[in-house]
Amino acid sequence: MLVFGWAVCAALGPMALFAIATCGMLLLALAAWAAQPGPGAPATAVRLDKWKVIGPGGGGAQYIPTVSPHNPRKVLVRCDMTGSYISGNGGRSWRMFNIRGVVQFFVFDPVDPDTIYAKSSALYRSSDSGRTWQLVYPRPSKVRRVAMHGDEADEGLVTTGRYRDSVVALAVDPVDSKTLYAAIECDGDARLYTSGDRGKTWKRGAVLPAGAMRIYIDPDSPESDRTIYVVGANSLAVREGGAWTNRPGPRGAEAFTDVSAGFPAGGGAPTIYVTARCSWRGRTLAGGIYVSQNGGQTWRHATGDLARQTSTPLPGTWIRAVAACQTNPDVAYIGFKNLALGRGKTAFFGSARTDDAGRTWKILVKEKDPGKSAPGMKDAWLSDLFGPIWGDAPRYLGVDPNNPNTCFSTDDGRTMRTTDGGDTWHACYSKRARGGTWTTTGLDVLTCYGVHFDPFDKKRIFISYTDIGLFVSENGGSSWKSATTKGVPPAWTNTTYWMEFDPDVRGRVWAVMTGIHDLPRTKMWRNLAVSRYNGGVVVSNDSGKTWKRSMRGMPETAATHILLDPESPLDARVLYVTGFGTGVWKSTNGGKSWTLKNNGLPAKEPFAWRMARDKNGVLYLVIARRSKDGGYGNAGDGALYRSADGAESWEKVPLPRGVNGPNGIAIDPKDPKRLYLAAWCRNTSKGIVNGGVFLSTDAGGTWKNVLSRDQYVYDVTVDPRRPNVIYSSSFESSVRRSDDRGRTWKRVKGYNFKWAHRVIPDPYNPRMIYVTTFGGSVWYGPARGDPNAAEDIITPVTAYGK
Repeated sequence: MLVFGWAVCAALGPMALFAIATCGMLLLALAAWAAQPGPGAPATAVRLDKWKVIGPGGGGAQYIPTVSPHNPRKVLVRCDMTGSYISGNGGRSWRMFNIRGVVQFFVFDPVDPDTIYAKSSALYRSSDSGRTWQLVYPRPSKVRRVAMHGDEADEGLVTTGRYRDSVVALAVDPVDSKTLYAAIECDGDARLYTSGDRGKTWKRGAVLPAGAMRIYIDPDSPESDRTIYVVGANSLAVREGGAWTNRPGPRGAEAFTDVSAGFPAGGGAPTIYVTARCSWRGRTLAGGIYVSQNGGQTWRHATGDLARQTSTPLPGTWIRAVAACQTNPDVAYIGFKNLALGRGKTAFFGSARTDDAGRTWKILVKEKDPGKSAPGMKDAWLSDLFGPIWGDAPRYLGVDPNNPNTCFSTDDGRTMRTTDGGDTWHACYSKRARGGTWTTTGLDVLTCYGVHFDPFDKKRIFISYTDIGLFVSENGGSSWKSATTKGVPPAWTNTTYWMEFDPDVRGRVWAVMTGIHDLPRTKMWRNLAVSRYNGGVVVSNDSGKTWKRSMRGMPETAATHILLDPESPLDARVLYVTGFGTGVWKSTNGGKSWTLKNNGLPAKEPFAWRMARDKNGVLYLVIARRSKDGGYGNAGDGALYRSADGAESWEKVPLPRGVNGPNGIAIDPKDPKRLYLAAWCRNTSKGIVNGGVFLSTDAGGTWKNVLSRDQYVYDVTVDPRRPNVIYSSSFESSVRRSDDRGRTWKRVKGYNFKWAHRVIPDPYNPRMIYVTTFGGSVWYGPARGDPNAAEDIITPVTAYGK
């Protein structure tokens, strides 16, 4: 048995209505969008189902922009949070799609404009311009199941066979769509494979000593004996005239960080650009950019002109992203960082362009930290709010294969587009709305925890985000702006985990904020002592327009949840806050002062994560797990605690046997003994175990696993209006719903983003729900799902919900 192609989540770092066949279909889609209740969304972000993705757009890393050779308006981008995005109008709008993990590359068929390949945990193909995707490699008949592992539910396919292998590069024959060339790594060794039937069968070929980053096929070579260039980690493997030769990379380039190539219009060997690590040797910039105009036979160092424009050598200079025009390879763009240009000594980052194969370079964009956007950068909310350093230098670039003046630039927060050769760049991830607000174009790459509703104004909605803090909409969710610009300590603006409105006092609201994001994931606390965490409580009396700290008695702590006792006096509100690493804090005066309430809790840095309160005032506290090694019954276990005296004392509630990763707790509003526990699985030598949703009908005395199909369950939600309706959200591309108090479950169709955080029923429309996500902003859609939703993956064995 073979475990195929484990995806490395986030280490590699809604889709525009782009190819509807007729104008009539487009009008129908727009009408369907307009008829949906709840938050508005721009018409440019129409999906292929009844779901919407709402928010300001962008905000997270966006990579590998890829432009169609047939239609310059068709563009693909992927993010580092598993989502992929396609545009049919040159980046003005996007539709998100999901094919089980982070995509490593996109390849357009050079013959068939509707065929696209994408590699995530496996190789997929779309034959309908990205609407749906089918598994190509491994062969579907060899796949036994989808398997997951790791703390973030990394995916792989369990297949029959002997080896673990993965497609790392792909090319399609220039005139024959049936002929594919793939570099496939097997147990660390790479070979070139060929297929003559669109990937149904493969023939193993030559060994690729340096692996493969890209494959280029000479379009003028004989169809029966193609000339093939495979760019590896630091050299080239070239097949010409049926024979293979290995061509060394440029001297000084130990490892390529990026590569791009194109073939001259008149024919001949390709012009190849590679980037490598930079270093200054005196006033000479070593490394960086190298160019070959004869298919890798010889190389030319191409950073000289950049060095000549630089006043002072600076440490940390790098030139990583490069993209050439496929049909005019004399033109290429690069992304750079830490260059000091002209007479100044300030470090800049940005992009540059060459029109003569790297002999000279024109600096296009110069941005700095701190600073405003460069004159040619027509950015959206991200640079206005945080400055251009948030996005930083371009990590990936993509040039229109047929037009060197059109290029897309992606970085850690933005996708930008130029159509004038780099003189001006326009934001593609967000667009301006009225009143200084912003709305998504469908390119959403943000992690969020909650959707919060002002009880005195239906149109005022907040989203608590990671990385960009708290955002507010004053028009029911149609457009957004930051809610942390007035009064919030700057170091706390990164993450808002939760907020709590006073239901009886207009304008009064509390929120918990910190600079520590992505809790309770182990990647956040494994390298930083919790004693160094910042954050705390802020309060507003004008519905979140302005804030002030409310921390007397509480040291700074990564506060992750806040809970209000609605029965407490208006002038002496009782509040509870969980501090990740400090425990439970209580206020009896509306947050003016706080007291630590850890009697009965673990003495050492309790990872207090979430709380819940039943109708009788009994509190439940989730302590997050502090290990990820699969161990059980040790100091790393998470735990569940209960207090019947307002947090004055805590007693431990036994977890289900084998469970040590509690994530969320929900209580039946009518029956306080009925508890639902969301549990994160343990990774063991036998696979993932003891995750899911557990039910107790005796206040935690005993438990029953009522949902084991999903093992990475982040949270569980009871609909407050209909306690028989339960929702489960997981990191397995699913939200599930039970209409019988957890006895049976159905997948909420149409929602397929991999990492779901929690479901929040729409308080104004019982037919709709919000879903917060780890990297896909907020999804808004039908509470029972869309039965007619066009699912992204149509291969049964890897389809969602199978």
